[in-house]
Amino acid sequence: MHELVLSETERGQAPAGIGASEVEARARRSAGISAVAIYRMVAQALTRRGIRGGVFADIGCGRGDLWPFVAQQFDRYVGSDVVRYDGLPDAIEFHRIDLDTGRIPLADASADVVAAVETIEHLENPRAFVRELVRLAKPEGWVLVTTPNQRSLLSLLTLVVKGHFAAFQDVHYPAHLTALLDVDLRRIAAESGLVETEVAYSGSGRLVLTPLHYPSLLARALPRALSDNLMLIGRKRGG
Repeated sequence: MHELVLSETERGQAPAGIGASEVEARARRSAGISAVAIYRMVAQALTRRGIRGGVFADIGCGRGDLWPFVAQQFDRYVGSDVVRYDGLPDAIEFHRIDLDTGRIPLADASADVVAAVETIEHLENPRAFVRELVRLAKPEGWVLVTTPNQRSLLSLLTLVVKGHFAAFQDVHYPAHLTALLDVDLRRIAAESGLVETEVAYSGSGRLVLTPLHYPSLLARALPRALSDNLMLIGRKRGG
C-alpha cells in the first residue's frame, strides 16, 4: 500500500500577503457544495468505463457530497480541502491544504482516481493544479475535473449582456477566479500527460432570466448549449 500523507515540510506554504483566514473565508463562500447533476455526471463517467476499486482522491472535497455517489465503488476515499466543512462524513480521510500554494499532502501515484469537482475555477493557476492531480494518479489511473460551462447558452448570453460569464459575475468574486473553456481543459490535460481524454456535460442547465431548469431530455439533446457544468476525464499514461 502506498504511503498517502506527505510530511509537513513537503506541504505548501501560504504566499506572502495572503493569510490563512482570508483563504478560508474565500473558500467558505462556496459552502463546499455542488449540484447533484455534477456528482451524477462524475459517477456515470466512472461506471461507463468500469472504473472501481482502490483509492479515490477527492481534491477540493468540500462537504464530501460526492462521496455517496461513488464510495461503494472504491476501497478507500480520501478528501483534501482548505477547510474542513461542517457535515463532512467521518468515513472520509481528510487532509487540509491550500490548493493555491503547494503540494497536495498525498504521495505520488497514490490514487486510482483523482477528482476535482468545481474546484479549478477557484484557483489561481489551473495548469499547476492539474499537474498536481496527475502526480497523485497511479500510472493508467484516471483524473476528472469539473467546472462551470462557459459555452452554455446562459453563460454566453450573460457574457454579451454583462461582460462576464454567468459563473464569474462580481457576486462570485473572489471565490471564482479562473474561467476555463472546454478547449482550455483539453489543452491542459494534454500538457499534463493525460490521454484518452473526453469532455462531458451535466445535462442540467438554468433557463435564461429564470430560476428554472431546462427539461432534462432537451438538455441532454443539446448538452453543451444547455448544461451549466462540464467535466474533463482522462487517463494518466502508464509507467
